[in-house]
Amino acid sequence: MDLSWLSANPGLSLLAFLSAAFAALLLSKWIRYIPNNRVGIVEKLISGKGSVKTGLIALGGEAGFQPHLLRGGWHLLTPFQYRIHKMPMVTIPQGKIGYVFARDGKDLPPSQALASNSHGADFQDVVAFLQSGGEKGPQRQILREGMYAINLVQFVVLTEDQVYYLPLDKSEVETFQKMSAIITERAGWRPVIIRGADDAVGIVTVHDGPSLSSGEIIAPTVGEDPNQVASYHNNFQDADKFLVAGGQRGRQYQVLVEGTYYINRLFATVEMIPKTVVEVGTVGVVVSYTGEIGTDISGQEYRHGELVTKGTRGVWSEPLLPGKYAFNTYAGKVLMVPTTNFILKWTKGEVGSHKFDENLTEVSLITKDAFEPSLPLSVVVHIDYRKAPLVIQRFGDIKKLVEQTLDPMVSAYFKNIGQTRTLIQLIQDRSAIQEQSGVQMKEKFTQYNLELQEVLIGTPTSGAPGGQIEQILVQLRSRQIADEQVETYGRQQSAAVKERELREAEARAKQQTLLTESAIGIEVQSNQGKADYAKAQQQAAQIQTLAGAEAEKVRLMGEGEAKRIKVMAEAQAEQAARVGIAQAMAIEEQVRAYGGPQFQLVQQVMNRFAEAIEKSQVDVVPKIHMGGGDKGGGSLIESLLGLLLSEKAGQLAGVATPAAANPEAEALKAALRQNMTK
Repeated sequence: MDLSWLSANPGLSLLAFLSAAFAALLLSKWIRYIPNNRVGIVEKLISGKGSVKTGLIALGGEAGFQPHLLRGGWHLLTPFQYRIHKMPMVTIPQGKIGYVFARDGKDLPPSQALASNSHGADFQDVVAFLQSGGEKGPQRQILREGMYAINLVQFVVLTEDQVYYLPLDKSEVETFQKMSAIITERAGWRPVIIRGADDAVGIVTVHDGPSLSSGEIIAPTVGEDPNQVASYHNNFQDADKFLVAGGQRGRQYQVLVEGTYYINRLFATVEMIPKTVVEVGTVGVVVSYTGEIGTDISGQEYRHGELVTKGTRGVWSEPLLPGKYAFNTYAGKVLMVPTTNFILKWTKGEVGSHKFDENLTEVSLITKDAFEPSLPLSVVVHIDYRKAPLVIQRFGDIKKLVEQTLDPMVSAYFKNIGQTRTLIQLIQDRSAIQEQSGVQMKEKFTQYNLELQEVLIGTPTSGAPGGQIEQILVQLRSRQIADEQVETYGRQQSAAVKERELREAEARAKQQTLLTESAIGIEVQSNQGKADYAKAQQQAAQIQTLAGAEAEKVRLMGEGEAKRIKVMAEAQAEQAARVGIAQAMAIEEQVRAYGGPQFQLVQQVMNRFAEAIEKSQVDVVPKIHMGGGDKGGGSLIESLLGLLLSEKAGQLAGVATPAAANPEAEALKAALRQNMTK
């Protein structure tokens, strides 16, 4: 600007400058500029209609905060009558949520926690909001991402980054801070996002609306039909429609599944729980805590509880088949029942995969012979998926069924079995007991809607190493080992025989050429032998004929020689007999001549004695003879003479003569005498 004219006319220049300055000042009071990213809140200072009688916003032109905003640009206003508060526009970032607090409007009913927006829903039109019955306080409707030209006197907007408002009273700051803290605690600055990979469902708890009736623990599902526009709340995103549909405060039966939900966390909070997964090989029996009271469909004869249809309160008659379910576990529970065979182990330290038997121990027995073994056993059980609700209805869950029913029943059965057998019988009859128990217990299991597949019995134990039972088992094992050794030795013997046969076969195969040659040689030799045999037979016949002739010759010669020898022998015998008899007769005559056989014997003895003395040249009469008074002494000659004299004296005294001669000898003698006289 060229101001050189001021220096040329100082008086005029000063007056002109002051006039221009005053005009500029007046112009600044009349014309106000509002940037495009801000809004102007008009506060009317002077009004012919007076001040606002009620509320905060002057809807009738009174003095006070005006409902309309000044947007970006130049605005002509009466100076000294208006005060303009330039405020930023409300900005909600993408993926974030803004909460609105109304300073003016209708008071909230006592049963209402948040202001309804069923009538006043436009936060950028204060007049429409207030005239349509908008309520003061925290609003049910939220702000989504975007920029909003909002009168920050009427509305306070809370975002994660800042609070948009025109300060009026310091006491309000504490209220807005508490409100922000609650929203932060509930993660309310962002929408509810449930991803498919999370396998989660959202459980909604509503904090506004009418309370649940007595006896109810969860609010029923309402307003889920998209065709009903007036009541479809679109998964709790429209709070007013939820309440119009009859929604109630409290935990809701309806759940949220995968998706993004812009929910006012002051109105409703969301808790994430995992989906209910029914694995393959199991079914889920639903016990519902909510819904209408259902009619029992289990039948008059079934007295163990009630079965109801799906959606009503009680045990559902239809179980959940394998799959994933967005089930509200606050409204009921799903009890998993295995439909595949599962094993219950009465064995210390062993637990099945389902852990139904984690509190089971080995069955303590008392045998017939007063042993107290522990019997480990396993039972294989199956549950028909159609009967799973009956089992749950009767026992509550499978673990209670096992511990309160199956454990005492199985233990008592095998205790009874143990009392009828000795320990050895219990061990040796294990297979028979196992088969018998499987048949007898199957009927008992059927009474509880169970299917017994198999009973498996282990070896009884004493519970402590080295006990009496262990000693008996050691003895039995020793017997078995001995039997096995016998069997092993037998098989080894058979194997040795087979091995020998194999070796012979191998050797025979290796010597096959030699065997073939030897076989041919044997055949040649056989033929040669047959020829030699024929020749030998001929020679044998010849020899036999010659031998027969020679034998006949020898026989005839032998017979002749034998007859000759016989005749000669008979002649010699007769000669010897005749000589003997003659000698006997001579001797007999000699004996008679000597006076008897005794004298003959003495003579012979004396003769032999004399010959002996002659040959030995011994003196018969000693050269020196000493006599004494002893009558028993004398020489050998004297003794013999004495004997002779005694025998003769005896004969003379009439002693009997020897017995008569042999008649046969006498006959022979007579014959010889007769022959001699001839």
